[in-house]
Amino acid sequence: MAISVTPEAVSTILSNPSPESSSDVPDLVVQVVDLKATGTSGNRFMFSASDGERKLRAILPSNMSTEVMSGNIQNLGLIRILDYTLNDIPNKPDKYLIVTKCEVVSPPLEMEIKTEVKLETEIKSECRSEGTGILLKPKQENEIKTEMKSEGPGILLKTKQEIVAKSAAQIVHEQRENMAPAARMSMTRRVFPLVSLNPYQGSWTIKVRVTSKGNMRTYKNARGEGCVFNVELTDEEGTQIQATMFNEAAKKFFDRFQLGKVYYISRGTLKLANKQFKTVKNDYEMTLNENSEVEEAGNEEAFVPETKFNFVQIDQLGPYVNANELVDIIGVVQNVSPTMSIRRKSNNETIPKRDITVADETKKTVVVSLWNEHATNLGQELLDIAEKSPIVAIKSLKVGDFQGVSLSAISKSIVLVDPDIPEAKKLRSWYDSEGKESSMASVSSGMSPSSRNGSRSMYSDRVSISYITKNPSLGEDKPVFFSIRGYISFIRPDQTMWYRACKTCSKKVTEALGSGYWCEGCQKNEEECRLRYIMVVKISDGSGEAYFSTFNEEAEKIVGCSADELDKLKSQMEEENSYQLKLKQATWNPYLFRVSVAQHEYNNDKKQRITVRAVAPVDFAAESRFLLEEISKMRVPK
Repeated sequence: MAISVTPEAVSTILSNPSPESSSDVPDLVVQVVDLKATGTSGNRFMFSASDGERKLRAILPSNMSTEVMSGNIQNLGLIRILDYTLNDIPNKPDKYLIVTKCEVVSPPLEMEIKTEVKLETEIKSECRSEGTGILLKPKQENEIKTEMKSEGPGILLKTKQEIVAKSAAQIVHEQRENMAPAARMSMTRRVFPLVSLNPYQGSWTIKVRVTSKGNMRTYKNARGEGCVFNVELTDEEGTQIQATMFNEAAKKFFDRFQLGKVYYISRGTLKLANKQFKTVKNDYEMTLNENSEVEEAGNEEAFVPETKFNFVQIDQLGPYVNANELVDIIGVVQNVSPTMSIRRKSNNETIPKRDITVADETKKTVVVSLWNEHATNLGQELLDIAEKSPIVAIKSLKVGDFQGVSLSAISKSIVLVDPDIPEAKKLRSWYDSEGKESSMASVSSGMSPSSRNGSRSMYSDRVSISYITKNPSLGEDKPVFFSIRGYISFIRPDQTMWYRACKTCSKKVTEALGSGYWCEGCQKNEEECRLRYIMVVKISDGSGEAYFSTFNEEAEKIVGCSADELDKLKSQMEEENSYQLKLKQATWNPYLFRVSVAQHEYNNDKKQRITVRAVAPVDFAAESRFLLEEISKMRVPK
């Protein structure tokens, strides 16, 4: 039997714009006509769904674009619609068919299928019953409206069909009145998958779990002051979208949205997501206002997936340094610092901070900075159980280049302690069997200058020293980063080369009354402290020279010993000064440096400050390859 379209398929779709589920969709085979790409990204496709008599404008969502691009769905081909929804077109009487699920029935036919077209008067005679939404022909309508009076006075008998219809409507009405708001919403509105949403839809309802909730933030701009917060929502299929609320809506929904709970949401708006700031993989972002509806769905713990992680191993963090992309990590807590107070430059506000050091199976460690509630509440919990080496899984961390590679939590970061996931069980098994006895190294230490996964290879952004010194405006707005190759040409021996630091948090300490040292960060007195480098060195290359600030880790690599050890040499009284000899030995050795350039204001005078962020010995084989590559770029084409 020849494959063809379903007769009156378009009429069937129009009569049932929102089927309750895909099982309620009848057999609907239509022909794809006028298939074309739409949108700026070209990942959505429009077509006309034809049943041979009538056509309906239709859209294939972005998740089905691969079916078109692979050639499975083609113009003039036949598809079976398995699930759909019908949307209004703003300011127009037309409707759009959103095909959320379909299967290919036939490859492209030779021509468009056309059957006998209905008379215009017959099409116009179709109307909708208010109670059920079923298309009624004139003959059917007349039969329903037929009224029969019994011979007895005062009794009006109507047809069985009308009585059944009204009884069903009455039952539904009573059910709705007795239901809770969330249950009423689920019954009266069809739940849409997130992938089917677009800015041109009318009303919709989604059922989602809150998988990330940001803190309430305040802002101030030319239009005034306000507050804002956002949540990340995930539906049953794992699709995510970010929803943002401002001002009154933010105040209304901040307490209502609870992390991990499931909600029905409607009456929101969508717009194209700003790729620079979006944190989930979705072309659109959602905005909820004070008129939006948010109802909690009870007993829905298993409805949608929990927070999903995409873990990056610690030794693979390099490519993410200073990038917009956020990362997820899992590791064993090695150390938890006390809470510190950090003053923001923007508004002079003091906020709490706590650093934790974590390690994973790569035997590398990295420092994660926790802020605000993460630092005070969860950080204290970690400090209390630190000796048990808990496992933490952290979602949405920003990767910075402080001390080579560092991680920082943001408002939307999620921290789970000893999570019940396979990755945590595997990591715990490794740590208990061999990890706790293994020697761990910082991900920043020993980083190869040509590292494939290093923190911004020493061969990227390579400049000469004169390029920096001859451009005094560099770093005016924000710090800029470069790589240079040079020599330590001079270290002034009479400079203040170190400071007394707390052994716990590394902040500066002062001599306490009586004995010991007082740490303002830890708010406690310690008997001993340690010395940490903070010195200035002169670095030279073939183009010039400049003074660079260096801190403890980088200075130790340059000098070749710790600040405590150098202090002991300085205190020794010998004919040949071991202290000056040690500094002399540190000069005229070639290094590769990763540096930052920023503006520093002193006595109302702005000057450049060049800071060494990472240092590595020259790998001459890699340096030769780099130079050959640079030379090849200089060749003039013949």
